[in-house]
Amino acid sequence: MKTLLTEVKDEILHLTINRPDKLNALSITVLTELKEVMENLPAGIRGIILTGAGEKAFIAGADIKAMDYMTPEEGEKFSKLGQEVPLLFEHAPVPIIACVNGFALGGGCEMAMGCDFIYATHNAHFGQPEVNLGLIPGFGGTQRLMKYVGEALSRELIYTGRSIKADEAEKLGLVVKTFGNKEEMIQGAIKTFEMIKKKSPLAITKCKEVIRIGADSTLEQGLAAERAAFKWIFGTEDKKEGIRAFLDKRAAKFSGH
Repeated sequence: MKTLLTEVKDEILHLTINRPDKLNALSITVLTELKEVMENLPAGIRGIILTGAGEKAFIAGADIKAMDYMTPEEGEKFSKLGQEVPLLFEHAPVPIIACVNGFALGGGCEMAMGCDFIYATHNAHFGQPEVNLGLIPGFGGTQRLMKYVGEALSRELIYTGRSIKADEAEKLGLVVKTFGNKEEMIQGAIKTFEMIKKKSPLAITKCKEVIRIGADSTLEQGLAAERAAFKWIFGTEDKKEGIRAFLDKRAAKFSGH
């Protein structure tokens, strides 16, 4: 691939936007390749770490030069593609941790918010600065940011276009954990996945699915989805193994069946 680096290590897919000279800006090519990867995930992976190459940016935003001569129709297609990728993140069968180093602005913030949760280095910056360019967020920012920080603050951040540092983002709940540098952050994500990998992959997938449904539904609809998933999990070998292991006072060995 031209703009991505992919490597599977210890059942974790390391997915890196590799345009450091462009601050990993999201072009049509980057988004198309991300979509291709997400639609063809390697078999047997237990999680994904999404990050950007270099030290300056996770993803600094969408490719502004590419948008310069876009017609309204081309802009709509660009927005559709940019919205499809984080939707694929949300629907992936495994957890995705966004590891943000440096700038996560505009489309970068939108990609990170599509992941299950966000880790960040102390030098990370988040924001939706599109109004500074006479634009609006087009890859889901108007919808997802308020789920993280609330509607009022989401309005304030989007209307002013201001960015926030990692410590503020952590206080607001946008970021789960902060780290001193990129290497520590990646290791922190790997450590989290080491804990997740000990659990039933079927249970993790169902938890992700039900949480996603509940986030966009009424309480009653979310509870119904949870109940259906709870019923389904009772028919799995992993449920049987987990219960037996607990009663036998031993570590469970989940098969993913």
